[in-house]
Amino acid sequence: METGLAGKGVVVTGASGGIGAACARLFAAEGAKVLVHYHRGADRAAALAAEIGDAPAAQADLTVEDDVDRLFATARDELGSVDVCAAVAGVWPSEDLPVWELPLERWELTIRQNLTATFLTARAFLREVARTGRGSLVLVGSTAGRFGEAGHADYAAAKAALQSGLLLSLKNEVTRVAPLARVNAVAPGWTESPMTRGHVDADAVRRISRTMALRKVAQPEDIAAHVVALASDTISGHVSGQLVTVAGGMEGRVVHDP
Repeated sequence: METGLAGKGVVVTGASGGIGAACARLFAAEGAKVLVHYHRGADRAAALAAEIGDAPAAQADLTVEDDVDRLFATARDELGSVDVCAAVAGVWPSEDLPVWELPLERWELTIRQNLTATFLTARAFLREVARTGRGSLVLVGSTAGRFGEAGHADYAAAKAALQSGLLLSLKNEVTRVAPLARVNAVAPGWTESPMTRGHVDADAVRRISRTMALRKVAQPEDIAAHVVALASDTISGHVSGQLVTVAGGMEGRVVHDP
């Protein structure tokens, strides 16, 4: 299906990671001009940028205002215009800690790395939308933000805020400066990626998929397909403020016997 993304300038944050890299590849396959963002994965970002056609790559700490503003200035210079942003970057703290053991330092860091970073990314992108009068923003949340995640209340809270209050506010605000601009979100469930490496072996899949109709975990390409579809004005031009859950039919209850 034609997506209408050919020639569009696209910023993918967190593109050195599994889902971000899959998004960058798929946008490039649709003919988009992609800027590959990374924080610490310089080698992976460089390899990906070369793979998708010598795309520009740019480093930024998305929790730092000046870094984010510089990232989008670079994108404008490199791409000509910034028409789409896939805000994929996020950090899942691997240690399982219940709230009564959760240090304030980790809580604040997780909120900053997920919610604040997404706010700063969205703000910088929407300033581009205000300049051009067009654009599509896709936020990447998590099923943790829908169903909660024991041992990771900080991450669940950040993703819930991102894909609820922030999403629903932005989709209304953006039309003040661009009547047809759109904001949507994708909530991945368990996905094989560098962030979940070591947590999705065969035994883990059998355990975690008890709450899912499809007893498997997603591949990064499964998530990327929906990010690209939501970014496309051709496919999703009348879709805004929506959260698409890509999680094999996950529910907040067990649906399979042990």
